[in-house]
Amino acid sequence: MSIKYTIPRGTFDVLPKDSYKWEMIETKFRHVANRFGYKEIITPIFEHAEVFERSVGDTSDIVQKEMYRFTDRKGRVFALRPEGTAPVIRSYVENNLGQDNSPTKLFYIGPMFRYDRPQAGRSRQFSQYGIECIGSNNPYYDAEVIQLFYIFLKDIGLQNFSVEVNSVGCATCSESYNQALTEYFTPHLEELCGDCKNRINKNPRRLLDCKVHSCKAIAEHAPLMLDYLDEECQNHFAQVQYYLKLMKVPFVVNSRIVRGLDYYTNTAFEFINNNLGAQNALGGGGRYNKLVEQFGGKPTPGIGFAGGLTRLLISMENENLLSDIEPAPTIYFIAVGEEATLLAIDMIGWMRKNFIHVEFFPDKGSLKAQLKNANRLNARLAIIIGEDELKRNVFLQKDLQTGEQIEFNLESFEELYLS
Repeated sequence: MSIKYTIPRGTFDVLPKDSYKWEMIETKFRHVANRFGYKEIITPIFEHAEVFERSVGDTSDIVQKEMYRFTDRKGRVFALRPEGTAPVIRSYVENNLGQDNSPTKLFYIGPMFRYDRPQAGRSRQFSQYGIECIGSNNPYYDAEVIQLFYIFLKDIGLQNFSVEVNSVGCATCSESYNQALTEYFTPHLEELCGDCKNRINKNPRRLLDCKVHSCKAIAEHAPLMLDYLDEECQNHFAQVQYYLKLMKVPFVVNSRIVRGLDYYTNTAFEFINNNLGAQNALGGGGRYNKLVEQFGGKPTPGIGFAGGLTRLLISMENENLLSDIEPAPTIYFIAVGEEATLLAIDMIGWMRKNFIHVEFFPDKGSLKAQLKNANRLNARLAIIIGEDELKRNVFLQKDLQTGEQIEFNLESFEELYLS
């Protein structure tokens, strides 16, 4: 009895009918990143688990609940990559990428893994794109990173989204804010979920990011970080907003943004799609001025963002941006008879070497069936060669949009399609 295997829950196949959409988005992102001077970095799919436990934070949902850990034969504990920033910073320190003392601009695209409850726009394996700018605390780079994300979304045609920014302060001003949060949440301790009860003393800001309804209701009236920023952090945030206005990036200040990872300092931001439901974040990021030190590097500020491809595709489908981009062949070749087929194979090889998209199905039957298939594939032109054409040393070119049919001499073939 044969066994039928199914895909693991929370994962999905990217089928040929959709893979070109992924390729288009990745290509657009690479082009935009290159325009801003960012270069691609590719890190391993798994790392030592401590890379994420130390950086993301042991009170975060990612580390507590979602990270895929495994032990190898030598007892070493690894984790499948749940996010992209920590591996990039590990590589930055390990490979001494900041040795020229100017900001290091990196981008990445690749699969991430989190044990999460599968739902629309959220899966256990997901593809993420992101950028990291490491080496400067200048608020200009905060704005530049946000501008890059904004231009990317605009370049792919997305319209119905908004940019929300906040400051989560630095370690100094965070102390008084954390104290204020502890004092606020302590009277509600019995109403909090188990996770939040554990977080209140370790990292009270994590309570603001809890997804449990009762905790969200309590957090609604919690103190705001913006009221606890010291003068330096206030000035930094003001400069970020000033540069964003100069860059013509529309934004709103959302004082409730804290982001879900422990390494953020100062600027935090999110891009929100207004067409989606609860899972409406297209991506986000922020500044992480202490993260390089956690990996053994010298004190080095940084900022970056990450976004998910799946949710971006859903957003594009909602705005009908994916209906007319499927790649179609330029030429559909039709050969009738053995001699014509041999000639067609030679001609098709030449065309493909010269970067022309050609489709050929020698097993197809009648001319009528072949033309029907050419129209199904949205080919622009059909080239037809049969016994009669061979005798007269010609081939037929049929425009499949207009129906116009022109006869050409076989000797003119290469000249015709190189022009």
